[in-house]
Amino acid sequence: MPTLIEQPTVVPAAGTRPKRIEEFVGRVNTGTGAVSIARMTSPPGWVEPGQAPEFDEYTLVLEGTLHLEFSGGSLDVRAGQAVSVHAGEWVRYSTPQGATYVAVCLPAFSPDTVHRDE
Repeated sequence: MPTLIEQPTVVPAAGTRPKRIEEFVGRVNTGTGAVSIARMTSPPGWVEPGQAPEFDEYTLVLEGTLHLEFSGGSLDVRAGQAVSVHAGEWVRYSTPQGATYVAVCLPAFSPDTVHRDE
């Protein structure tokens, strides 16, 4: 039988300005470690510390632009585009103009496996 997920759980976010993370599926809202699915609402000027997570992350930008810095370069992901970052790759996310996006992590996001820069 399908399980309705009636609402997300808001979880704390890292970064220089407040970003809203609404986890629909994952360790906090549904107790699953297999995958996490969250909607992010990020203000203009938000910058997250760099990270080299133990999970793959797939991000679909719904509004605005998500900027990624990675070893060897950078790129902008605009509304209607997606990006895949593989486990172990160093990346730093930011939203110079603000953005709304959906992040899917396999396995699920965990503060213990994200390995953020200090």
